[in-house]
Amino acid sequence: MTQIDAFDMVLFGGTGDLVMRKLLPALYHQHQEGNLPQEGRIVCLGRSVPDTAAYLNKAHALAVGYLGKHYNDADWATFAERIEYLHLDSNHPEEFTKLADALNAFPKRVRVFYLSTAPDLFAPISKSLSEVGLTAGNARVVLEKPLGHDLASSNKINDEVGEYFQEHQIYRIDHYLGKEPVQNLMALRFANTLLEPLWRREWIRDVQITVTEQVGVESRADFYDKTGALRDMVQNHLLQLLTIVAMEPPASIDADAVRDEKLKILRALKPLSTEDVHTKVVRGQYRAGAVDGKPVTGYLNEPDVPANSKTETFVALKAEIQTWRWAGVPFYLRTGKRLSERLAEIVINFRETPHSIYGRTASTPNRLVIQLQPAESVRLYMMAKEPGNQGRLRPVHLDMDFKEIFQTRSPEAYERLLLDVIRGDLSLFVRRDEQRAAWRWVEPIIDNWESSPDGPKPYTAGTWGPAASSALLSRDGLCWHEEA
Repeated sequence: MTQIDAFDMVLFGGTGDLVMRKLLPALYHQHQEGNLPQEGRIVCLGRSVPDTAAYLNKAHALAVGYLGKHYNDADWATFAERIEYLHLDSNHPEEFTKLADALNAFPKRVRVFYLSTAPDLFAPISKSLSEVGLTAGNARVVLEKPLGHDLASSNKINDEVGEYFQEHQIYRIDHYLGKEPVQNLMALRFANTLLEPLWRREWIRDVQITVTEQVGVESRADFYDKTGALRDMVQNHLLQLLTIVAMEPPASIDADAVRDEKLKILRALKPLSTEDVHTKVVRGQYRAGAVDGKPVTGYLNEPDVPANSKTETFVALKAEIQTWRWAGVPFYLRTGKRLSERLAEIVINFRETPHSIYGRTASTPNRLVIQLQPAESVRLYMMAKEPGNQGRLRPVHLDMDFKEIFQTRSPEAYERLLLDVIRGDLSLFVRRDEQRAAWRWVEPIIDNWESSPDGPKPYTAGTWGPAASSALLSRDGLCWHEEA
């Protein structure tokens, strides 16, 4: 593992939800475990807090809740010594001289600029950083999604940021790629010979990738109604998970070797015609219902949502990969809000045995389930004989519980990714050509929906989405994992 050098981590949007809820806790955990060098500073930028003392008071009050049992007064005290706060308005370029003065005191440190801001600020911030001489050398910039709302706007943002940062300095973050089960999926595939002979069309029947939430839009309605589930989840998170499942073994774990193989999968996705969008894509929008027994309102009745909104809160679709390994294997992707469970999982369904000598009741196919949330696990489901003399079979699973095996805390995705930025490791970050290929594949869906008079199909909150989602698989003689 590459040594972590002295660094300055500059967090734009330092008073925002992402920084307080995810980034500072991630850095705290790594500080607590001794993984950060002593010469590592966190510079938080914002407008709503006057000074460092007030900022630390706010951060501490939130950290106690976010960190839970991992919070420790002594560890927080030493962690807080790393944090400095600058009152800075990103809309005022002249204020960036304050940041330059703070960072130039340590000119040899790695500089990470994490833009936890609206995407329309990415280019102005990059320009302002360049004008005060902060983009050269060992500077790195982290871009949060969404990068645009279509291919053209994504290209525009990337072009503008690219005027000030080179491609090797740009870290387009997708936190799903930093989750431990995703990393273990790569290890299972590429560090073992057991699965490789089976990881192909001859033995895999279908692949299902699901990321669902029980929550609604909450306070994000203004953002979400302009974005929707397709742009918010499918274009980035779900397609990235698909590439990890389907990619060919890379020549090495070097960043470009891995990303080259992921790009090949994105380019091999079968383009969607207008007819395909009608028959292979389902969009839905939640109505009033109950989640965990508690009544919830429908999307159109959420605060700040237009009464005639056609924004989708649910997407299910069928994707096909045009390669020798995957030809004929359907990949089903599904995501949505106000669904039955909070769940993120990848399910690999293997084909049934050619002939069951135990009868039809024992024809349940093997499957590999990689769960990312709420718990993290990898389970291989197989058939085993029940005790007794009846000769009956039932599904059992082999549970690879890494927390139990390694007796250690499983790090959050942002912990791994933030350390990788400091190290200069781009393996788990999205390259521009990957992003371009993903946008190109989803654009026919966007164009079709925008030109269609039809709106999303309604579904009751607390269910698994529109009935059309189940019908999508049933037409192929299949069903979703929870329906099996």
